[in-house]
Amino acid sequence: MNVNESITEVLKAEGVEYLVGFPSNPLFDTGIAEDAGIRTIITRQERTALHMADGIGRVSSGENIAAFACQHGPGTENSVGGVAQAYTESAPLVAIPAGYDQADTDVDPRFNSFLTYQPVSKTCEQLTDPDAVDDTMRRAFNTARNGRPRPSVVEVPKDVFDMDVDDFDYTPTSTDRSGPDPEGVEEVADVLLAAENPILYAGQGVHYAKAWDPLKELAETLEVPVATSLNGKSAFPEDHPLSIGAGSKSEPSQLHHFLQECDVIFGVGCSFTDTAYGISVPEDKTVIHSTLDAGDIDKDVASEYSLVGDAKLTLDAVNDAVESRVDGPRGRREDVVQEIQSVREEWLEEWRPKLTSDETPINPYRVVHEFDKTLDKEESIVTHDAGNARDFMAPFFEVTEPLSYVGWGKTTQLGYGLGLMMGAKLIRPEKTCVHIMGDGAIGMTGMDFETAAREDIPIMEVVLNNFEMASYDTEFSGHYADLAESLGGYGERIEDPDEISDAIERGVQKTEEGTPVLLEFLTAKETDKSIF
Repeated sequence: MNVNESITEVLKAEGVEYLVGFPSNPLFDTGIAEDAGIRTIITRQERTALHMADGIGRVSSGENIAAFACQHGPGTENSVGGVAQAYTESAPLVAIPAGYDQADTDVDPRFNSFLTYQPVSKTCEQLTDPDAVDDTMRRAFNTARNGRPRPSVVEVPKDVFDMDVDDFDYTPTSTDRSGPDPEGVEEVADVLLAAENPILYAGQGVHYAKAWDPLKELAETLEVPVATSLNGKSAFPEDHPLSIGAGSKSEPSQLHHFLQECDVIFGVGCSFTDTAYGISVPEDKTVIHSTLDAGDIDKDVASEYSLVGDAKLTLDAVNDAVESRVDGPRGRREDVVQEIQSVREEWLEEWRPKLTSDETPINPYRVVHEFDKTLDKEESIVTHDAGNARDFMAPFFEVTEPLSYVGWGKTTQLGYGLGLMMGAKLIRPEKTCVHIMGDGAIGMTGMDFETAAREDIPIMEVVLNNFEMASYDTEFSGHYADLAESLGGYGERIEDPDEISDAIERGVQKTEEGTPVLLEFLTAKETDKSIF
């Protein structure tokens, strides 16, 4: 058995279903992975493949780890952005880029993944000893699976792939969880019950821990509002009376209102990273920070109380402690719900003219509103792209099911959402997977719509075409519906706002028939955002 064969054995043992990337890498070129029953998918560019692996990991709550492979040199150079995006969004995957032959690895100007990828990966190793395949790959999968999910990288020099491996016997990794300090839990329960106006703030860690039920239980016991981060959007149903929406650059008024009015913020499964695409915690609030990554504690936001551990174990423990201290309803719910509804209705009334506008070119808020009304929320997974698409979607597209919205934004790479939804569709083929983007995003990754057609991945791409890139004074041109048709999918250009809903229904039907869809809406150059 050689290194190439032994790596394939590892992938099979670790339950890897998809190897995505770009030739030339022996894992693709020899056909060994495909022969082993792993589906191999070649994309038009390396970054999209990494985004697919990222989507698989996130939509499966980290249960399915995808592998990525690519060529040495230019392939690894093209891949850095995709690894970096997965790192900032805390997405698990294992990347296995080829490297130059060992004799050339450190010779200038050859690109060295082992050195270059370290700042944007959880672990990064170079495999040079063929008898170290099992230990090296086990470390990669263990670190991707456990603790804070992030990409692991193993660079394999080209000449190492063909080297023989002696006595290969691989044992797959396990997934382990850790719980919070019991004394800290008791203290947090006391603080929450003593607070006059607490709120809960749920991050992506709630998704990875599948802690949706205990989050809802705690909110209903305490009778308090619940917000989410953009990455955590859909961790709490937004049609729930206690929901105040997701924090982002553009966000609902009720979230801003309660963030200002609260005295205690309990953030669970979140990093509280200081970013333009999340909440800004006011200085006069008492912060309780629960996270899996101890390095996040006091990183950007100082916290008076902290709990380090898995979000589900933490919420279960806090629920037990809270329930042991309360006896029946607390009598707060009706007032809290009425306040949420009052602020929300006033905000929606302000935005309703744009959400229901009959103007042409179509107002992009009307497109978002029609998607919100038309899509079956229980059967859909949706994401935005960077820039305006994110700012239009985040406050006004209401989600009700866990993992039905893949939120992101820390590095905001244009075109990221296309790969995310291809990954989502692979792991959840029964769902309608929708990605809403603008002119800039389709210019970055649009050719990978052909990958969706070639690989039978029937996603729905939505282009808000205002012939301009966001607020930048840069004009574009293109007929993207025609492009989709030329690449093997279904394309439709919509100019009449009264046709939006019907076009969405036709698009859903086409995806159910197995055809990837691109709906192109000619939209106005909208600049207003729900920013406070």
